[in-house]
Amino acid sequence: MTTAALIATALFGVTAVFQALLAAGRPWGAAAWGGQHPGVLPTGYRVASGIVALVVYPVLALYVLATAGVGGLDMPGAGAGVMWALFGFFVLGTLTNAFSRSPIERIWAPVNLALAVCCLVLALGA
Repeated sequence: MTTAALIATALFGVTAVFQALLAAGRPWGAAAWGGQHPGVLPTGYRVASGIVALVVYPVLALYVLATAGVGGLDMPGAGAGVMWALFGFFVLGTLTNAFSRSPIERIWAPVNLALAVCCLVLALGA
């Protein structure tokens, strides 16, 4: 379980950095949010990317690490239930990225699939 948690945390880190760079104005909009905004994202999407980068992914990483018992973390509700929910979320993410109209956004499908597998391992082991 520790390996799955560490892999998931690394993937959250990569994705968070990408989202933070989008929030900062990098012109990579074609690779995110459905690929509907090539270039620099509109302000609302940049704010959303910033929230995802600075809040959502770090919190998800803490839940994954707490579920695996890494670092003695204790997050409220951490365990199989949260991991099953994340598993479902990342399966849906895999499908939406895999079938995105934006070819460049499809690169996120394997990342979401890897996160789904990690969450499945954690759900089964919790």
